[in-house]
Amino acid sequence: RAVAMSVSHSSRLNKLVREQYMRLPQDGLVQVTYVWIDGSGEGVRCKSRTLDKEPKSIEDVPEWNFDGSSTAQAEGSNSDMFLVPVRMFRDPFCLDPNKLVLCEALKYNRKPAETNLRHTCKKVMDLVKDSHPWFGMEQEYTLLGINGHPYGWPDNGFPGPQGPYYCGVGADKVYGRDIVESHYKACLYAGVKICGTNAEVMPSQWEFQVGPCEGIEMGDHLWMARFILHRVCEDFGVVATLDPKPMTGNWNGAGCHTNYSTEEMRREGGLKHIEAAIEKLSKRHDYHICVYDPRGGRDNSRRLTGHHETSNIFEFSAGVANRGASIRIPRQVGQDGYGYFEDRRPAANCDPYAVTEAIMRTTVLNETGVETKDYADH
Repeated sequence: RAVAMSVSHSSRLNKLVREQYMRLPQDGLVQVTYVWIDGSGEGVRCKSRTLDKEPKSIEDVPEWNFDGSSTAQAEGSNSDMFLVPVRMFRDPFCLDPNKLVLCEALKYNRKPAETNLRHTCKKVMDLVKDSHPWFGMEQEYTLLGINGHPYGWPDNGFPGPQGPYYCGVGADKVYGRDIVESHYKACLYAGVKICGTNAEVMPSQWEFQVGPCEGIEMGDHLWMARFILHRVCEDFGVVATLDPKPMTGNWNGAGCHTNYSTEEMRREGGLKHIEAAIEKLSKRHDYHICVYDPRGGRDNSRRLTGHHETSNIFEFSAGVANRGASIRIPRQVGQDGYGYFEDRRPAANCDPYAVTEAIMRTTVLNETGVETKDYADH
């Protein structure tokens, strides 16, 4: 007897019928899908329009607007908000010449929306550009059925204990690989700097990595990779959650480990610069915890327990090859004496703009304490 999986109704529509329409010519016209971060700071929204020719650069994509009262970003009495295009990708769903365009959301007075954290991140990245900061972020996520239960788990119970699932192979060890591989291909087509993927420790949990990216590019590419993930999952009728602890109990949480280096860290003798940066981070732990999830650390407190390959949220630690530390120096970096380090504290639902900005403020701009400096006038 076939088991009824918990997938959405729309995923059961005949996709071959859709293909008939997708093959129709566009006569030189182009679909552009505008993507932005909504008022939750976690969700993405999109809307599409027709341009009369293919945009060759981001400057060719016009500004647009949207109803901010329907995205928790404005009041109904003054709801129009601006979409300012910032980075363009190929569209893996509607195919060339169509585009996906990541946008900043601005309020009616052209000030950044509260969840537009790209705005200040871009200022900071411009200030530190001579240090050539590289980032690579490891995005963990969990696949859920439309009923909110982890996809592939028994309806009235749990799978076997963790152990065989990490980087696993086999129908009894991994659930949803079709989704993961479709997402990977879609990101490659789009031009997102995805660099790998693997099954994670908890069954139905996966990870993809984006990078190396320099400066503001990190947040742009990770947000677009997230949009593509949600869009792929929509086609398959399941849900991807970035919740840092989707299942309570003896199950791993989900993080967004952030690998980071500056040019001087990547050169011969760079280990001393890595150690100096870690020393600065150790004195600003509370500030980083506050910006490493959208709720000031409350989400991460469910994950950073000191168990399940995490550090304790109240303590800062660092070590070579230590996955139970706040900061991990890879063993190869310790041996070579240069390279990068990994901040294991960011939650899966962090805003990459907030994370990368905070790291630069602390390690390059030498900020201390919990307050941040306004560089608007510089």
